Amino acid sequence: MTATMQSPIRHDWSLEEVEALFALPFNDLLFQAQVMHRQNFDPNEVQVSTLLSIKTGACPEDCKYCPQSGHYNTGLEKEKLLEVEKVVNEAKAAREKGASRFCMGAAWRNPRAKDMPYVLEMVKQVKSLGMETCMTLGMLTADQALELAGAGLDYYNHNLDTSENYYGEIITTRTYSDRLETLQNVRDAGMKVCCGGIMGMGESARDRAALLAQLANLPSHPESVPINMLVKVQGTPLEVQEDIDPFDFIRTIAVARILMPKSHVRLSAGREDMNEQMQAMCFLAGANSIFYGEKLLTTPNPEADKDMMLFKKLGIRPEQREQAHSEDQQEAYLHDAIQAHDQQQRMESMFYDATKTA
Repeated sequence: MTATMQSPIRHDWSLEEVEALFALPFNDLLFQAQVMHRQNFDPNEVQVSTLLSIKTGACPEDCKYCPQSGHYNTGLEKEKLLEVEKVVNEAKAAREKGASRFCMGAAWRNPRAKDMPYVLEMVKQVKSLGMETCMTLGMLTADQALELAGAGLDYYNHNLDTSENYYGEIITTRTYSDRLETLQNVRDAGMKVCCGGIMGMGESARDRAALLAQLANLPSHPESVPINMLVKVQGTPLEVQEDIDPFDFIRTIAVARILMPKSHVRLSAGREDMNEQMQAMCFLAGANSIFYGEKLLTTPNPEADKDMMLFKKLGIRPEQREQAHSEDQQEAYLHDAIQAHDQQQRMESMFYDATKTA
């Protein structure tokens, strides 16, 4: 569609308008979302990111969904801040498998002064690989945001998680206004914002609508909007939470696409529990970004080769950056991934698991 036919970017959505979108017949909602998606993106391209935990566990926050919280016993081992060289090697491996963005996460309430030189060096070296850089380190002061921007950080992730009304049911150690302040510090420093939420934490449909309205009504839409499905981890207060209905999750993707038409909507945590058909519906609803790799910080995620196999089935290709791999290199990797997958299946058929009884 031509630019003159595109819908205007809005920052004045009412909660009632957003709820009305959620209430549309499913096919009508997906049609609107797909039209909006095609106005602003190539519908068959998906931005691919890899996420690495650079410091794991012992976080002082009490987020009820998080295995890294020091308030809960989830069996997660505490780790120190990873060495810069190890992080760079992980970034190189991610680049070789087609990732164009490398995200680094630390289980902190906020970065400490003694950690900042190492974090800044990580940004500089990953950036030098030709990849987009992203970090999630907790709350940031205005000065810390400026330091990260000066090192070349492209994106900062800081999720709102849920609606302001439901927020207190999930987190008590950090306020909603604290999160909004960090987002403003990131914007003021000139970095791009990655901000979304988690579905399936016991929130109401109205809470989901309120979260998306909050994101869409920010002065600038987040460039990336991760829509996570709760990963229930044993030892956290939400380990027995009832599953969100898949159609409700897909609706959330579609509404996010309509409200924030130029943002990358990321199909994020929880993909391990989604079958291929559900993921395909999410792409149809407007999702055009994924994390891939074996883990998202500390929770499972589909392996990279499986993602490339799904891309092949759907005719989807990784979104390219100017410094990223060429299309020929991406195709070569995809071919190698498919061959490796087939060979693994042949090898598995030759053996049985002797640890299992008949």
